[in-house]
Amino acid sequence: MLNGRNLVKEMSEKVLTEAINETTTRKEILDTATKYVCGQREEDYGTPEDNFNQISKLWNAYLGDNVTDAHDVAIMMSLLKVARIRTGRRKADSYIDLAGYAACGGEIALKNNE
Repeated sequence: MLNGRNLVKEMSEKVLTEAINETTTRKEILDTATKYVCGQREEDYGTPEDNFNQISKLWNAYLGDNVTDAHDVAIMMSLLKVARIRTGRRKADSYIDLAGYAACGGEIALKNNE
């Protein structure tokens, strides 16, 4: 059930996504992805690394094997977006999400290489 804060957040994300159309530039896609991955979502769900680690644990439990980590989750979620784009229904939010997952995956990879 949506409370007032979640409803406002959901509506603002919808407005951001709907504002992007066939004339959208790469900068607008990246700016929107930045708003998504560097804004309220981190407050709601924690850092991408923590959230992806949790997803990894759940996927590993389901798969019965320790085959994923936070970086794998970012890459596999990117592949999910590529699959959606490949259906031919090219929507701006798929590209925004793809950019966001790539950015999160890159950050996780670079942090782990230090």
